[in-house]
Amino acid sequence: MSKEILEILRIRFEENMQRHQALKWSEVQARLEENPERLRSLQEMERSGGEPDVIGQDPVTGEYIFCDCSAETPVGRRNVCFDRKGQEAREKKGVYPQGDALGMAEEMGIELLTPDQYRELQQLGSFDQKTSSWLKTPQDIRALGGALFGDRRYGHVFIYHNGAQSFYGVRGFRGLLRV
Repeated sequence: MSKEILEILRIRFEENMQRHQALKWSEVQARLEENPERLRSLQEMERSGGEPDVIGQDPVTGEYIFCDCSAETPVGRRNVCFDRKGQEAREKKGVYPQGDALGMAEEMGIELLTPDQYRELQQLGSFDQKTSSWLKTPQDIRALGGALFGDRRYGHVFIYHNGAQSFYGVRGFRGLLRV
């Protein structure tokens, strides 16, 4: 399976050079082959509809940064509450979301994007024009029951808040992975 995901990633990398102009696939592939646990995470991102691609390289650590680049929030990660606590609040009312974004991301070995990372991603393309994505939320907001999400409407990127227990068929989450 690792050969299959490497081929998918290579093709996507070559077809979307505007996301990573100064990078070389051979160097990215070598790093991936050194980190098989990261390949598993990328397989999960792909399996759930994220279409992961390299969006940059950390200038300090040299890590390659992968992100879900599907046009809309990944279809296999929608209809979820922000976290387990939010999901449990819904289930107590007899309503059953598909899971929770933080828990699913942890299982996949990825992180939710911060609001700043989400804005940076939106500079590489127009994402979430019909959907929205949960974002990493500051603890003080979460402590009050809220969580952040973002989307693109009317040619602008918006960051909003909602109750962490909310879930919608068009809200999921995007992931970030450092390799």
